[in-house]
Amino acid sequence: MIKVIGLNTKVLKKEPFSGSHHGMRFFMRAENDILHVWVYPEPWCFEQTSDDVKTLKDFPFTGEGLDESLEWISQEFEERKDYWMQMEKDKMKMIL
Repeated sequence: MIKVIGLNTKVLKKEPFSGSHHGMRFFMRAENDILHVWVYPEPWCFEQTSDDVKTLKDFPFTGEGLDESLEWISQEFEERKDYWMQMEKDKMKMIL
């Protein structure tokens, strides 16, 4: 499972959180009692990535929901590992 040191609901209540793992980026934002979580390919930030390549899943905004979301991110990586790894290799081609 993908580990994110120091991430908890108190942090997410104040501001969104983003990270990456071998070509896969993820973005988390809390809104009321819902935690919105997206995964999308590198190299661009969330705001500069087209919505058609983002995958969204919502979770309860609780400690358990946060744990579930990290498990889902890990599953998304494993299920499409070849795709994410190719995105990691190709990111410099996209930038240049």
